[in-house]
Amino acid sequence: MERLSQRYGQLLEGMLLLACALLFGMTVLIGLDVLLRNVGLGGIPPSNELSEYGLYLTTILAAPGLLRRGMHIRVDIVLRLLPPKVAWFLEWVGDIVGIVCCMYFVWYGTGVTLASYRAGSVSIKTLVLPEWWIFAPMPVCFLMVAIEFIFRMRTLALSDREPRSDAVSAS
Repeated sequence: MERLSQRYGQLLEGMLLLACALLFGMTVLIGLDVLLRNVGLGGIPPSNELSEYGLYLTTILAAPGLLRRGMHIRVDIVLRLLPPKVAWFLEWVGDIVGIVCCMYFVWYGTGVTLASYRAGSVSIKTLVLPEWWIFAPMPVCFLMVAIEFIFRMRTLALSDREPRSDAVSAS
């Protein structure tokens, strides 16, 4: 199981790198668009649309890796006030709720993606794309977040009976 977790972690690191590359690309694209417009060369027409898609992809690609690294924000004021065993139990509750929410988004996202594919829907803005291309990453990435919750639960099961300390705390 540990080896599987390591391999999965490597995949998530690759997704984080891809998210960083998208963020860098959006930064360059927006800067270049502004520069070209200011010097009278018209700019890059699809830059706003590409930035929208880039923000969406950056967010969902980074989510499972950030969860693994504990780089998400959590408000754990109550957990820190409770007895350690109660707080540890609530960590389980939070992970289970996380899996349930993620699986709902997998189910819903898959349905939306398939409906769009079957209908042949097209997104017509500056760029013309099959709409399902936009929706398809969502269920995949939320499935990966759900899988990461399973690895977190395994770690929690093997840890001391106290709340996690692997996240950026807002307390």
